Amino acid sequence: MTATLSIRQVEKPWGKDVLPAPFKAPEGQRIGEIWFEPPAALPQLLVKYIFTSEKLSVQVHPSDAQTLAKGIGRQGKEECWLILAAEPGAKLGIGFDAPIGEEAMREAARDGSIESLMTWHEVAPGDFFYIPANTVHAIGEGVSLIEVQQNSDITYRLYDYGRPRELHLEEGMAVAKGEVYDLARWHKRVPAEGNALLVDGPLFLLDQVHGQPAPDIAARYPAGLLVIPREGAVTVAGETIAPGGCGLVQGLGQVEFAENGVCLLARPCAG
Repeated sequence: MTATLSIRQVEKPWGKDVLPAPFKAPEGQRIGEIWFEPPAALPQLLVKYIFTSEKLSVQVHPSDAQTLAKGIGRQGKEECWLILAAEPGAKLGIGFDAPIGEEAMREAARDGSIESLMTWHEVAPGDFFYIPANTVHAIGEGVSLIEVQQNSDITYRLYDYGRPRELHLEEGMAVAKGEVYDLARWHKRVPAEGNALLVDGPLFLLDQVHGQPAPDIAARYPAGLLVIPREGAVTVAGETIAPGGCGLVQGLGQVEFAENGVCLLARPCAG
């Protein structure tokens, strides 16, 4: 069984009206995100492309434990970003230059100074960042990336540069950690080609593979997974999934990989 996932284009005030191939924005729309609708057979993960012409809001997401404690089920959100393209000087804001307490963070969010207190990491293609729940973050302008995340839409905006959108200051303060981001732990440089273990749980697995996956990588994906071609198409039972697509596959044995292709493989962890 395979399924090419359907795509949802999401308008955002910080999106772009001209998207990189193979995507195309409808006339008059600023598309910021391309979602691959999570299939019923593998609902735990959401894969997106994100394209920015302006900064995203300063935001934070809760953990599974926090949403379970609120009685709204397992709705935590941890995510990761693989940078595909970046304009000169493009940056991601992740964590703070120095630890900050809750009240100071709340006041900084109110007056907008939170942006200057955050650590802004200049990025280039191949940079990879894992964003644990409770990490204050913002994606800067001029970035194209692939995001793999827990399938949750809970985002608490702390600051939005004066845009007329709802903020969630109190909800955000209840989960935000005013910490320095552990770059050594959560950041990697990913080669344009070659194999790379990107995320090794506990919530999901993510690998980059070059050509046919090696046996040790294949062993990590014994059943249902998502296949995201980056260079070269993959074929499953005669169905082609090209770069810019995402497919649900019930086992790697069903996939014919391009000899020099590059793909991402993702699956949720048990439980």
